[in-house]
Amino acid sequence: MEERLQKILSTWGVASRRHAESLIQAGRVTVNGEVAELGQKADPERDRIQLDGRELTQRDRPTAYYGLLHKPLRTLSTCQDPQGRKTVLDLLPRKLQQASGIHPVGRLDYNSTGAIILTNDGDLTYQLTHPRHHIAKIYRVIVRGQPSPDIIKRWQQGVRLAGRLTAPAQVQILSSKLPGQTELEVVLWEGRNRQIRQTADLLGHPVKQLHRLAVGPVQLGNLKVGQLRPLSSKELKQLRQAAMKSADVRNVTE
Repeated sequence: MEERLQKILSTWGVASRRHAESLIQAGRVTVNGEVAELGQKADPERDRIQLDGRELTQRDRPTAYYGLLHKPLRTLSTCQDPQGRKTVLDLLPRKLQQASGIHPVGRLDYNSTGAIILTNDGDLTYQLTHPRHHIAKIYRVIVRGQPSPDIIKRWQQGVRLAGRLTAPAQVQILSSKLPGQTELEVVLWEGRNRQIRQTADLLGHPVKQLHRLAVGPVQLGNLKVGQLRPLSSKELKQLRQAAMKSADVRNVTE
């Protein structure tokens, strides 16, 4: 069956869909000996697809992997770091480190902890990170000071970051008993880089701790820091359904 070339490359774990698009635009991908074009379709059962001159065959297609990691502090949500800092891939068992194409889905910044999904399924990554899909992510956030009701309302309604208004968020106070700080639950449906930290700074209540509890229906639960577990078939199905539902809702409202 014919599919867009970037989807084939991402599904096979060669690259994320966005990276696959860059590979195609750079002229590094050919189909049946001809340089591919962005948006071109191919049938991997019938067409000869090459990347940098190497033919991709069915035996190159990796076994799909889906896992949930409890990311520790001071760990990068990337596949590698030029400065040699620890990444989420360094926490994987050796067998998975050697597997093809496993990568984190989205970002969780260096000084934040909690749930991050790892996979080699570029199509799922696309579904969970593309702006047209809105997957709820739940965070426990400790901020300095005690935000007033007006501050909470501003956060809920959205603030302007880098010239663009953030989407509405759910924000509620969990506890303000500790002196000089407040514990919040924040639910986001968009994934701008360092969005919670930048919003908290703008509102005058900088983040002291940030911990992600869930990505869509996938809950961190009692998974220990630095540990990894496979996603269940039920969680994977729910993730895909949540991504498609969010895209359908946006299409209706736009």
